[in-house]
Amino acid sequence: MVDTAERQAPPTGPRTGAGVRPGRRKEAIAGYVFLSPWLLGLFGITLLPMLYSLYLSFTDYDLLQDPEWVGAENYVRMFTDDPRFWNSVGTTLLFAVTSVPLKLAVALGVALLLYRNRRGVGLYRSLYYVPSLLGGSVAIAIVWQTLFGGQGAINGLLAVFGITGRAWINDPAFALGTLVILAAWQFGAPMVIFLAGLKQIPAEMFEAAALDGAGRFTQFWHVTLPLLSPVLFFNVVLETIAGFQGFTAAFVISGGTGGPADSTLLYTVYLYLRGFGDFQMGYASAMAWVFLIALGIITAFVFRSGSLWVHYADEGDR
Repeated sequence: MVDTAERQAPPTGPRTGAGVRPGRRKEAIAGYVFLSPWLLGLFGITLLPMLYSLYLSFTDYDLLQDPEWVGAENYVRMFTDDPRFWNSVGTTLLFAVTSVPLKLAVALGVALLLYRNRRGVGLYRSLYYVPSLLGGSVAIAIVWQTLFGGQGAINGLLAVFGITGRAWINDPAFALGTLVILAAWQFGAPMVIFLAGLKQIPAEMFEAAALDGAGRFTQFWHVTLPLLSPVLFFNVVLETIAGFQGFTAAFVISGGTGGPADSTLLYTVYLYLRGFGDFQMGYASAMAWVFLIALGIITAFVFRSGSLWVHYADEGDR
């Protein structure tokens, strides 16, 4: 009979003073060695530049002279004496609250059309995804600028129906609208995520709803949307963050000015102009930190709202 105390004896072997066996220590060292490229990137490319930009946000720095400490002057000036700052905030909010819902609605609509297996559906899915691969590029922004120009293809199409167009991107009333359309056109990525979510909904749910007399809209509202809400939530978070970070299209289409009449002056464009146009790196750093904090608050609000409309399959087990 094996003695109980013997069976419960701890593993033998030399230990260090801290109680960690040499083998475990070697494994830990090996883990940190493999992590070292990521750690170097985290500290060297992300954290240290962020901390330095926080320091610069309290200085007057023009890239040519040494930073001069000015305290909270940049933040005070930003909120109290810079009308273009508030204009960029309003433009960015308008762009985000219009482009994100429109983009998600288009993505969900196309996903609903393409999630059933039909002949050639794979080709259509690929074609609809292509704009997302190209949409963020400078080339597409230039194409968009040409399409909505005074002599562009959009006005040519309108002329067929006897409608006189205009230089849409040069009109302050419509310039931002062209950016919203461009953003919605890049619906491929959320569409793919919606397709994956729709594939996970059991067909029995729709069959049961149909037996109860539910029509297409009722099935969509009471079956599809609730079961798809976790995927929708995921897309809302990603697209909201991306919507507030929009830069390339606004910068290229406006010629790097945010015009006409600051109608396309998104926050990121104004930040760039302050930093690399006016060489006010301290002020631009302060803007960047305000942007980071605001985006964090908005993202936290989206997460908080999820408890009201996102339904998870295991909710009944909680």
